[in-house]
Amino acid sequence: MKYILVTGGVISGIGKGVIASSIGTILKHCGLHVTSIKIDPYINIDAGTFSPFEHGEVFVLDDGGEVDLDLGNYERFLDVTLHRANNITTGKIYQQVIECERRGDYLGKTVQVVPHITDAIQEWVINVAKVPVTDDGKEPEVCIIELGGTIGDIEGMPFVEAFRQFQFRVSHESFCCVHVSLVPQPKSTGESKTKPTQASVKELRGSGLSPDLIVCRSEMPIIDEVKQKISNFCHVKPDRVICIHDCTSTYRVPLMLEEQGLIQFIAERLQLNIATPARPKKFMWKWRDLADRHDNVRKVVEIALVGKYTQLEDAYASVTKALQHSALFVNRRLNLSYIEATSLEEATKIENPVKYHQAWQILCRSDGVIVPGGFGKRGMEGKIAAVTWCRTTRKPFLGVCLGLQAAVIEFTRNVMNWKDANTTEIDPESPYPVVIDMPEHNPGQMGGTMRLGKRTTIFHGDSILKKLYGNVGSIDERHRHRYEINPEFVDKIEEAGLHFVGRDESETRMEIMELPISTHPYFVATQYHPEYISRPLKPSPPYLGLLLAAVGKLQPYLNNAMASNTTSEDGENSDDDIVGILRRNISNVSLSATSTPVTPSHLSVKSPVGTD
Repeated sequence: MKYILVTGGVISGIGKGVIASSIGTILKHCGLHVTSIKIDPYINIDAGTFSPFEHGEVFVLDDGGEVDLDLGNYERFLDVTLHRANNITTGKIYQQVIECERRGDYLGKTVQVVPHITDAIQEWVINVAKVPVTDDGKEPEVCIIELGGTIGDIEGMPFVEAFRQFQFRVSHESFCCVHVSLVPQPKSTGESKTKPTQASVKELRGSGLSPDLIVCRSEMPIIDEVKQKISNFCHVKPDRVICIHDCTSTYRVPLMLEEQGLIQFIAERLQLNIATPARPKKFMWKWRDLADRHDNVRKVVEIALVGKYTQLEDAYASVTKALQHSALFVNRRLNLSYIEATSLEEATKIENPVKYHQAWQILCRSDGVIVPGGFGKRGMEGKIAAVTWCRTTRKPFLGVCLGLQAAVIEFTRNVMNWKDANTTEIDPESPYPVVIDMPEHNPGQMGGTMRLGKRTTIFHGDSILKKLYGNVGSIDERHRHRYEINPEFVDKIEEAGLHFVGRDESETRMEIMELPISTHPYFVATQYHPEYISRPLKPSPPYLGLLLAAVGKLQPYLNNAMASNTTSEDGENSDDDIVGILRRNISNVSLSATSTPVTPSHLSVKSPVGTD
């Protein structure tokens, strides 16, 4: 096993996760099996109880693990399936050590950070690195470990000490350290300042780890003289100082690393037989094609996201990525507008009419609307108002988790005339509790008490999503929710015209909701989170459907997809088959003009906002 430790300096959020994912992507294209571990030094057991404003979204894995959003980057870049143990926290380590102490495993010895905590960290890494993360079940050959935070943080010191010991526990040829640091370029001088990187590397070396490769993050490319200076003061060779400047998309990062000799460095440092004098012509061609298409696409699709945590874009990181994946497949540049749900509510119209009308104007000019997941009362009425507008104006709509619940509440209120219909999360005394809490929900214990992880959804009858998924009988998707549609009202709701076309294996839990395509071009919602398994080359079908409907190509695409059931010799679609099918379907469908946004009656030309 080869281990690559990725550390960061100067500031947090510098891009360690993207760098680590990109290194793994390059090695995977070299034919190696790669796994990833993310270390978060906070004391929380996992990310499940975090506010989205703290650390962004909570990413959910197949096994139900609630983890840091960086594991989502790993899965998307490497196309692997990680496990909850791939996310290490201080809380998990200390919990494990304390449990061992309570059982008497340490035979009465004094339990200390060194050696007990550091040994536990090393054992965890060694064990998790061996767990297969690909469908073929092969043991990984390279493990990439990202150490969260910055070097020098007090909470990260036990992990730094653990890896100082770990580099001697494994052979020199089996461990290397990649340090990601900031090289600021003040606009007043235009110079690249190396002092922050020098100080960061000094701190790292003072802790017993010497970087083998320094990745310099900067706004603009840095010149060779600056690299030479960093080389001199940081004790690395000049060709082991790599610059990753701000670029058009994260898809460019693996290409930039490869162009600067990363493969040759890793092959030499870890003694891997992957370096050749010249890379094959088609080496990483999918990534190059993806990056080029992202940079060159000109037509724009406008999508409005109506949510509760819009102040921090990372709160919807996977949703944003899934929309981007689908936008590229329909040859559109995504223009995503974030709308705070409370801004659409009548109370805001009274308190801040400008904010209210601005929010509605953004919603009205969009080509499609998504209402993602969330918890709590705040903003619920704004989400329901957005659903009403989408349903009545035939605007393409996708609801996810809470978005499905909001759509059902809206339908029962305004179509079935159940004016007091609500969720028990907000109104426990509602006479029409169309959304209720589940038996799994434990109000006294917040962490890990939701319906989590991969679950099976079975399709019932014909539907848009069934066609988008390839007319399969069932699908497996990831869940994260405490509330569900009340099964007592399902028959009456379906009689009124809203169809639950996907259900769980017991047929008591509603997973997919649709309005017939004859009455609405795309009014779909899912209880599961399809964004978690969306990939750059394999977009999530519900998101793809939203983007296709937003550009007026959904129905022609479905017709072409039915006729283009191309499979490989073994009967399964390969990546190349999928890419080809989607491209042919998109290119064969002529773009029809999208309908002009319909303005609600309360938004007339008298609106105080006169321009876009």
